Amino acid sequence: MSAVRLCHAVVPHMLERGSGSIVAIESVSIKQPADGLLLSNSIRMAVIGMLKTMANELGPMGIRVNSVNPAWTDTDRVDQLLEARAKAAGTTLEQEREKITGSVPLGRMGTVEEFGKTVAWMASPAASFVHGHALLFDGGSSKASL
Repeated sequence: MSAVRLCHAVVPHMLERGSGSIVAIESVSIKQPADGLLLSNSIRMAVIGMLKTMANELGPMGIRVNSVNPAWTDTDRVDQLLEARAKAAGTTLEQEREKITGSVPLGRMGTVEEFGKTVAWMASPAASFVHGHALLFDGGSSKASL
Protein backbone atom coordinates (compact mmCIF):
# COMPACT_ATOMS: atom_id res chain seq x y z
CA MET A 1 0.00 0.00 0.00
CA SER A 2 2.98 2.35 0.31
CA ALA A 3 3.05 2.90 -3.48
CA VAL A 4 -0.70 3.58 -3.51
CA ARG A 5 -0.49 6.02 -0.60
CA LEU A 6 2.52 7.87 -2.02
CA CYS A 7 0.89 8.28 -5.43
CA HIS A 8 -2.38 9.34 -3.81
CA ALA A 9 -0.50 12.03 -1.90
CA VAL A 10 1.64 13.40 -4.73
CA VAL A 11 -0.55 13.19 -7.84
CA PRO A 12 -2.88 16.08 -6.88
CA HIS A 13 0.15 18.39 -6.58
CA MET A 14 1.49 17.23 -9.94
CA LEU A 15 -1.91 17.76 -11.54
CA GLU A 16 -1.97 21.29 -10.11
CA ARG A 17 1.46 21.95 -11.66
CA GLY A 18 0.58 20.21 -14.92
CA SER A 19 3.73 18.10 -14.81
CA GLY A 20 5.64 15.57 -12.80
CA SER A 21 7.49 12.30 -12.83
CA ILE A 22 6.80 9.24 -10.70
CA VAL A 23 9.53 6.60 -10.55
CA ALA A 24 8.61 3.53 -8.54
CA ILE A 25 11.22 1.03 -7.38
CA GLU A 26 10.13 -2.57 -7.76
CA SER A 27 12.28 -5.58 -8.67
CA VAL A 28 13.54 -7.56 -11.63
CA SER A 29 11.08 -10.18 -10.38
CA ILE A 30 8.36 -8.34 -12.32
CA LYS A 31 9.85 -10.00 -15.41
CA GLN A 32 11.39 -13.08 -13.83
CA PRO A 33 9.63 -14.15 -10.61
CA ALA A 34 11.91 -15.11 -7.72
CA ASP A 35 11.49 -18.66 -6.44
CA GLY A 36 9.72 -18.97 -3.09
CA LEU A 37 8.35 -15.41 -3.08
CA LEU A 38 4.74 -15.98 -4.15
CA LEU A 39 3.27 -13.05 -2.22
CA SER A 40 6.08 -10.58 -3.07
CA ASN A 41 6.01 -11.51 -6.76
CA SER A 42 2.24 -11.06 -6.87
CA ILE A 43 2.21 -7.72 -5.08
CA ARG A 44 4.98 -6.34 -7.27
CA MET A 45 2.95 -7.19 -10.37
CA ALA A 46 -0.08 -5.46 -8.84
CA VAL A 47 2.00 -2.29 -8.37
CA ILE A 48 3.22 -2.51 -11.97
CA GLY A 49 -0.42 -2.81 -13.10
CA MET A 50 -1.29 0.27 -11.07
CA LEU A 51 1.65 2.18 -12.59
CA LYS A 52 0.69 1.23 -16.15
CA THR A 53 -2.88 2.36 -15.51
CA MET A 54 -1.62 5.62 -14.00
CA ALA A 55 0.67 6.12 -17.01
CA ASN A 56 -2.31 5.78 -19.35
CA GLU A 57 -4.46 8.14 -17.28
CA LEU A 58 -1.88 10.73 -16.21
CA GLY A 59 0.28 10.98 -19.35
CA PRO A 60 -2.19 13.27 -21.12
CA MET A 61 -1.97 15.56 -18.08
CA GLY A 62 1.83 15.90 -18.27
CA ILE A 63 2.74 13.35 -15.61
CA ARG A 64 5.18 10.58 -16.50
CA VAL A 65 5.01 7.26 -14.64
CA ASN A 66 7.79 4.64 -14.78
CA SER A 67 9.59 2.10 -12.63
CA VAL A 68 13.18 0.98 -12.16
CA ASN A 69 13.48 -2.70 -11.31
CA PRO A 70 16.81 -3.83 -9.87
CA ALA A 71 18.29 -7.29 -9.64
CA TRP A 72 21.05 -7.91 -7.09
CA THR A 73 22.73 -4.59 -6.29
CA ASP A 74 25.95 -4.39 -4.28
CA THR A 75 24.82 -3.16 -0.86
CA ASP A 76 25.56 -3.97 2.78
CA ARG A 77 22.17 -5.70 2.97
CA VAL A 78 23.08 -7.97 0.06
CA ASP A 79 26.32 -8.87 1.86
CA GLN A 80 24.25 -9.80 4.94
CA LEU A 81 21.97 -12.00 2.84
CA LEU A 82 24.90 -13.65 1.11
CA GLU A 83 26.67 -14.25 4.43
CA ALA A 84 23.54 -15.98 5.72
CA ARG A 85 23.38 -18.07 2.56
CA ALA A 86 27.06 -18.96 2.92
CA LYS A 87 26.59 -20.02 6.52
CA ALA A 88 23.59 -22.20 5.63
CA ALA A 89 25.35 -23.76 2.62
CA GLY A 90 28.80 -24.13 4.20
CA THR A 91 30.33 -21.85 1.58
CA THR A 92 31.99 -18.44 1.67
CA LEU A 93 30.62 -14.98 0.98
CA GLU A 94 32.82 -14.85 -2.13
CA GLN A 95 31.39 -18.15 -3.42
CA GLU A 96 27.83 -16.93 -2.90
CA ARG A 97 28.66 -13.64 -4.61
CA GLU A 98 30.12 -15.58 -7.57
CA LYS A 99 26.89 -17.56 -7.91
CA ILE A 100 25.13 -14.27 -8.58
CA THR A 101 27.73 -12.41 -10.61
CA GLY A 102 28.43 -15.50 -12.70
CA SER A 103 24.91 -15.27 -14.13
CA VAL A 104 25.18 -11.56 -14.99
CA PRO A 105 26.46 -10.89 -18.53
CA LEU A 106 28.33 -7.82 -17.25
CA GLY A 107 30.00 -10.05 -14.65
CA ARG A 108 29.13 -8.02 -11.55
CA MET A 109 26.34 -6.52 -9.50
CA GLY A 110 25.21 -2.97 -10.07
CA THR A 111 26.40 -0.36 -7.60
CA VAL A 112 24.35 1.95 -5.43
CA GLU A 113 25.79 4.89 -7.38
CA GLU A 114 24.72 3.40 -10.72
CA PHE A 115 21.26 2.69 -9.37
CA GLY A 116 20.91 6.25 -8.05
CA LYS A 117 22.00 7.72 -11.39
CA THR A 118 19.52 5.50 -13.22
CA VAL A 119 16.60 6.60 -11.03
CA ALA A 120 17.68 10.26 -11.26
CA TRP A 121 17.85 10.00 -15.06
CA MET A 122 14.42 8.35 -15.22
CA ALA A 123 12.91 11.17 -13.16
CA SER A 124 14.73 13.93 -15.03
CA PRO A 125 13.84 15.93 -18.15
CA ALA A 126 16.55 13.90 -19.95
CA ALA A 127 14.03 11.03 -20.00
CA SER A 128 11.11 13.26 -20.97
CA PHE A 129 9.75 10.81 -23.56
CA VAL A 130 10.17 7.69 -21.43
CA HIS A 131 6.72 6.90 -20.08
CA GLY A 132 4.92 3.79 -18.86
CA HIS A 133 8.19 1.87 -18.85
CA ALA A 134 9.50 -0.78 -16.44
CA LEU A 135 13.29 -0.47 -16.76
CA LEU A 136 15.34 -3.48 -15.69
CA PHE A 137 18.51 -2.63 -13.75
CA ASP A 138 20.11 -6.05 -13.97
CA GLY A 139 23.28 -6.01 -16.07
CA GLY A 140 21.48 -8.17 -18.62
CA SER A 141 20.81 -11.05 -16.24
CA SER A 142 17.04 -11.25 -16.79
CA LYS A 143 16.01 -13.92 -19.24
CA ALA A 144 12.85 -11.97 -20.10
CA SER A 145 12.54 -11.01 -23.76
CA LEU A 146 13.11 -7.46 -24.93
